[in-house]
Amino acid sequence: MESPPLNPPITRARDTRWSIVIRVAFFIATVIVAARLWPWLLLSVFGVVVAGTIGLFATGLTANLLTMRIFDRRPLADAGLGTGHGAGWNFALGILLSAGTAALMLLAPLAEGTGHLDRRAAGGFSWLSLLFYLTALIFGAAGEELIFRGYAFQLLIQKIGPFATVLPAGVVFGFAHAMNPHATGLAVFNTVLWGILLGFAFLRSHDLWLPIGLHYGWNAVLPLFGVNLSGLTIEVTRYGYRWDLSALWSGGAYGPEGGLLCTIFVILLFLALTKVPVRPQTAAIATVLNDAY
Repeated sequence: MESPPLNPPITRARDTRWSIVIRVAFFIATVIVAARLWPWLLLSVFGVVVAGTIGLFATGLTANLLTMRIFDRRPLADAGLGTGHGAGWNFALGILLSAGTAALMLLAPLAEGTGHLDRRAAGGFSWLSLLFYLTALIFGAAGEELIFRGYAFQLLIQKIGPFATVLPAGVVFGFAHAMNPHATGLAVFNTVLWGILLGFAFLRSHDLWLPIGLHYGWNAVLPLFGVNLSGLTIEVTRYGYRWDLSALWSGGAYGPEGGLLCTIFVILLFLALTKVPVRPQTAAIATVLNDAY
């Protein structure tokens, strides 16, 4: 009679670890390839805005669909896009929280006289352009969340734990914006804080609807006030925002996300997020959350 293997549990644990590594590596590789392919395909036909926003969405969609179908035979809804009873609530709550925070951050200097709205010399406005901008940003926000808080993020939460995943993912999210125009060390730091906040939002909601809502609400409001969004100038109104504050506080050419004012308001948003009535979903991949949160 053959003797049993000496350490079968260890062998199985090693197999599991390699399985996770392969899945995460495949997901990251797909993101890298798709992030080059989709904008290239869209740019010549639809222009920069569509290539940047729809391209991000297509990248996130491609990485999640391929990885989940190849390795787990899961539907896309399992990546946190289910339509449970709290999906719409969490999405709307996220928009309300972040849009309100962004508006307060920019209204406070206006009230104090350290911020000013100046009419652009050659500024134009149309409702069609505004609608296009607001729609495109939804796809951009959803795409980034699918990439940074999608399948790979949720799998790591399940296998190595929530807090061992959220902080590194937040750092990666921050440094992914380091190549944006006019990026500074403080801008990257604030984006890391945002990445951690969005990861925490997933822990609270067990879905992507709350992070997408938070991401979208913030991105939608900043250009409406005429400030740069992560170093990018998006002119959708007739007005630009002029600061009487130093770049350390205002963020300078990068926009408010590069300043200490943003640091303060992101922390306030995090505190608000701990208190608001989120409606948790059933996490299909990060099932550990169903018991722990």
